[in-house]
Amino acid sequence: MIKPPWCREEFEARLRAKGAYYHIHHPFHIAMNNGQCTTEQIRGWVANRFYYQTIIPIKDAAILANCNDRDARRLWVQRIIDHDGHSGEDGGIEAWLRLGEACGMRRAELLEHRHLLPGVRFAVDAYLNFARRATWQEAACSSLTELFAPDIHQKRLDNWPAHYAWIEPSGYQYFRSRLNEARRDVEHGLRVTLDYFTTREQQKHALTLLQFKLDILWSMLDAVTMAYVHHTPPYHNCEMPKHD
Repeated sequence: MIKPPWCREEFEARLRAKGAYYHIHHPFHIAMNNGQCTTEQIRGWVANRFYYQTIIPIKDAAILANCNDRDARRLWVQRIIDHDGHSGEDGGIEAWLRLGEACGMRRAELLEHRHLLPGVRFAVDAYLNFARRATWQEAACSSLTELFAPDIHQKRLDNWPAHYAWIEPSGYQYFRSRLNEARRDVEHGLRVTLDYFTTREQQKHALTLLQFKLDILWSMLDAVTMAYVHHTPPYHNCEMPKHD
């Protein structure tokens, strides 16, 4: 027997319930927000997260490439502009570079991805490859982790200045900008998801898509935890060959 679809309110409630798996609940994130991370751990997270930041506009360009809806493209393209910037606005990638500098790192360290962990790279690349293959509506649905993003940015703005006085306050602009940008993006992505996934089977599929994105974010922090908390980065127990 085919079950009827959930009403829009029930479907949205189930999407929002996925917030229980958002990476704000990861032990590393909890430690960050409680002021329990070392300078090395904060810098490691910032450096690795930067790779994700650089991939976001490429991911969104892939969604646009698969989208045949002009009105949807007009709205979605703003996400690329937000991260890449435009005349008079530096954008999110530049803001993240300034966060790195505020944490005492050099821009070259971030731009050259000198501290990028393989686990983070694999997780982020998996997200990009998914966006390239999926329908644009499926990729839009996966982006709904933004439902939970304003809370995480607000917690950083509330807690980090007190816990990490060594971080220059100028570095927090990215988090301030994303408070409004994320809310705007959620409104569009949620509308697309509620309109497109209309059967029970499709709605359940949408929940798996959102869980996939949650898995990506959680896996990134798992890799960071292994490297910077447990001090077991990749090949830590291997004797590295000497280079001439």
